[in-house]
Amino acid sequence: MELKKGFFWGNSSSSMQTEGAWDEGGKGKSVYDIREATENTSDWKVATDSYHRYPVDFDYMQELGMNFYRFQISWSRVNPQGDGEFNEEGIQFYSKFIDELLARGIEPMICLYHFDMPLHLAENDNGFVSRHVMEAFVDFGKEMIQRFSHKVKYWITFNEQNLYHMSGAFQGAGYLKGERTLKELYAIQHHIMMAHTRVANYLHETAPECKIGGMLAYMEIYPATCRPADVFATRKADEFINMNLLNCFVGNGYSNEVLAEMKNKAVGDIFLPGDLEEIAQLTSDFIAFSYYYSTTLNADRITPETPVCDYLDIGKQDNPYISTTEWNWQIDPLGFRNVMNQIYAKAKVPVFPVENGIGVQEKWDGKKTIQDEYRIVYHREHIQALKDAVYYDGVDIMGYLGWGLIDILSSQGDMRKRYGVVYVNRTNHDLKDLQRIPKKSFSWLKNVIATNGKEL
Repeated sequence: MELKKGFFWGNSSSSMQTEGAWDEGGKGKSVYDIREATENTSDWKVATDSYHRYPVDFDYMQELGMNFYRFQISWSRVNPQGDGEFNEEGIQFYSKFIDELLARGIEPMICLYHFDMPLHLAENDNGFVSRHVMEAFVDFGKEMIQRFSHKVKYWITFNEQNLYHMSGAFQGAGYLKGERTLKELYAIQHHIMMAHTRVANYLHETAPECKIGGMLAYMEIYPATCRPADVFATRKADEFINMNLLNCFVGNGYSNEVLAEMKNKAVGDIFLPGDLEEIAQLTSDFIAFSYYYSTTLNADRITPETPVCDYLDIGKQDNPYISTTEWNWQIDPLGFRNVMNQIYAKAKVPVFPVENGIGVQEKWDGKKTIQDEYRIVYHREHIQALKDAVYYDGVDIMGYLGWGLIDILSSQGDMRKRYGVVYVNRTNHDLKDLQRIPKKSFSWLKNVIATNGKEL
């Protein structure tokens, strides 16, 4: 079963997990630049130094046969204050970056936000809880479209946008002070939805040859048992965490169930006149999503007063029928297939998994190739699930992007958690030489791409 001609094979990453150069090229500070190292995490000042070394990384992508790379533009690199003057040196960095990709036959996809709020906007406005920050983001997005839409066809606004519908929303939204109220959480998610809507609508109006879609960290949630309470809580969590944004991305607006919850919790006054009508005009050319694991929900501790955003925090439990990683992320390729089916059935536009992978602690002895057979098994099973979704279920899938396939800092800044088929020689507290070294999985993935998924 070979995949369709033009199928995208590639890599995804974010700016703060790769670039480094936190104080170079006119960059302003982001909220990540002030985070200090801990016993098991690094600071973010160097990351994997891709600001200086990206041509080497691109050469490895080209050797693998990749034809697609999803990267992020750092908001504070191109606009140091977030709402001030644009930094031409930062913009020219990304222009050259894009040109280097295109010269290697690698299609670029721009992501505009991956949790790294400009520090000025976090300190002055408390991040996306402020409507001013939403408007500043729209200005940033429009400027990037004006600068790069002539050579970048594929776009996403917010990485894993539905994460702002859960309790962890505050950290990713640049929120630095306050009581983290339910009303503030709904304000954050609404302002981000408005920002996505305005940038997406602007791209469609001004660059109709380009494509943009929403992105989810799609949560495959199973009821812990067939008890009606578990099934009901699971369906409700799916509606709020997954389906609500899918509705918005394809022009159907917020879920009625979500709007009822907002009314009942007295947080529905965050909408301004015209907001809901504007969201109703939104369309998506594809739906992008990340997928790493599935989760299981037990309703025992959920009460009628529990906000749905807290369901997984208090009701999550391990699934005894599937294996787990050392980070307790449960490996579930069939869940990956389920997710692609559910998105396609709901959205009726092409589906694009843009993050998938397994994080494992690994060490290089300086000589021998890392024998990461576990990574080969993980990707083989998930690519097979993708092929099954295409051939047996009829899902239109654009491509398959692994996450951090050249090692990067984890989302928590932990270099021990490695996803790559290429090892980067550094630890949390020792930068060493930052050399790139292919692992065993590199050769395997190279053959998978060369055969367009036929040989796994």
